[in-house]
Amino acid sequence: MIPRTLAVFAVCFVLWACRPTEEPPSVGGPTAMRRLTGDQYKQAVSDVFGDDIVVAGRFAPDARRKGLVAVGSTWGTMTPASFEQFESMALSIAAQVVGETHRSRLVECQPASSTQPDDECAGRFLRRVGRQLFRRPLTDEEVQARVEIAANSTRSAGDFHAGLEFALASLLMSPDFLFRIERSEADPLETGRMRLTSETVASRLSYFLWNASPDEQLMAAAENGRLLSVEGLGEQVDRMLESPRVAEGMRAFFADVFSFDEFEDVSKDTILYPAFSRKLVEDSQEQTLRVIIDHLIDQRGDYRDLFTTRKSFMTRTLGLVYGVPVATREGWEPFEFSEGSQRSGLHTHVSFMTLHSHPGRSSPTLRGVFLREAILCQEVPAAPADVNFTIVQDTDNPEFKTARARLDAHSTDPTCANCHRIMDPIGLGLDTFDAIGRYRKLENGVPIDTSGDVSGEAFSDTRDLGQVLHDHPAVSACLVEKLYRYGVGRDTVMSERHLLRYLEDRFEDSGYRLHALLRLITLSEAFRTTSGARSVEKDLGQET
Repeated sequence: MIPRTLAVFAVCFVLWACRPTEEPPSVGGPTAMRRLTGDQYKQAVSDVFGDDIVVAGRFAPDARRKGLVAVGSTWGTMTPASFEQFESMALSIAAQVVGETHRSRLVECQPASSTQPDDECAGRFLRRVGRQLFRRPLTDEEVQARVEIAANSTRSAGDFHAGLEFALASLLMSPDFLFRIERSEADPLETGRMRLTSETVASRLSYFLWNASPDEQLMAAAENGRLLSVEGLGEQVDRMLESPRVAEGMRAFFADVFSFDEFEDVSKDTILYPAFSRKLVEDSQEQTLRVIIDHLIDQRGDYRDLFTTRKSFMTRTLGLVYGVPVATREGWEPFEFSEGSQRSGLHTHVSFMTLHSHPGRSSPTLRGVFLREAILCQEVPAAPADVNFTIVQDTDNPEFKTARARLDAHSTDPTCANCHRIMDPIGLGLDTFDAIGRYRKLENGVPIDTSGDVSGEAFSDTRDLGQVLHDHPAVSACLVEKLYRYGVGRDTVMSERHLLRYLEDRFEDSGYRLHALLRLITLSEAFRTTSGARSVEKDLGQET
């Protein structure tokens, strides 16, 4: 007979019913080196020099890994074309900063001679802005190297500010600015454990919560060592969570989760969808993010309610597609859909319907893939290269007038059936919305059947689907996993698995409040410790 204690442990392990009330010991995974996204680059320039400095140029597309650009950025490379683009932007920014229009505000000292090198003035300026750009103090050697660039360039050009321009450009082209390079050190409080340096913790914390470089208070806490203590870290976390800037940080997170960067490539057949425009694309993204921030940050609501809420915001451009009156001529106004409306929950937003459709038709499959992967964290296999989509694409076929009929016929192919069994039932629940998100009841004169199921839970329409998502345990667990991965900028590893289960429990205890989850993650041991530099083979082998 199995001993009673062993039997209880087995049940707890299988059902995850016995979970710790205190954070389990956990060491973070490998350190990362993340390239700044375009938005982060622009924000850093604005924070250091002001929002009147223009950042001109295109950024290379960001890779996506594990559903997040924040993770994919650790695997990116710097191509020659990308470096040339960064060089061009750096020279343009530097020319503006030291130019006649801005230098009196941005360069704190006057050179002894406008035509000769001034090492003291150049050093003061470069040390100050370098600290902000590199998100850490510069070493004396790093400062001296830039001072020499400034001096040599000044002698060549006969202009102090021209020399300073090249020295500043060298900072803006440095990997220490373009990449968030994480560094570690031995933890003096625990033998054999590695912890992130205080500057690395500050940068990880600031980009996680604010999507921006550390501010002066956070930098000071890192430099005086206060950030390495649990108390000091807690002070900064609480301060940052109460700042309005946390809204911008969470906008960046949800835009990443929902793949809003892919809107740049979205197009529609304007003959079929004359209401489609770039303004509709922009407003639809903003609508979704406004609803999220209002509910989670301003109202501190239950995360799951985002899939059942009827509250929204509206512009006249959106009103045309949603079919509702909008009094405000320009800008936004609060809006709430009626109780009987099928517009309840984020999954009914125009942004999702437009992004996950084809140019000339809706796509239950694309929508099903999105909900499975982004909302439930369930991986859907890629379609085989030789799949025949002719039946699915033929919307004029008199035998198969609806998407459901066409997909059913397509899925009779054994190579297609298994995948479509995962994607289609959930995606067909949204097929009453066309390729730009307009509501419809018929397709080719035939009523659209929106019934389906998610993990065995049946639904009849979009409202039922929203309630099923609201109640599905994978929805909150998926947010925990994605938010943690976003914060640390990498895939999770085996040593963090128990921490994720703990975070899921505490998130539930908080009433699924985002602030509580953010605080738990940022104060966890895994957030500020590391297993060391990444080994690609080892990292891939330990993904959860």
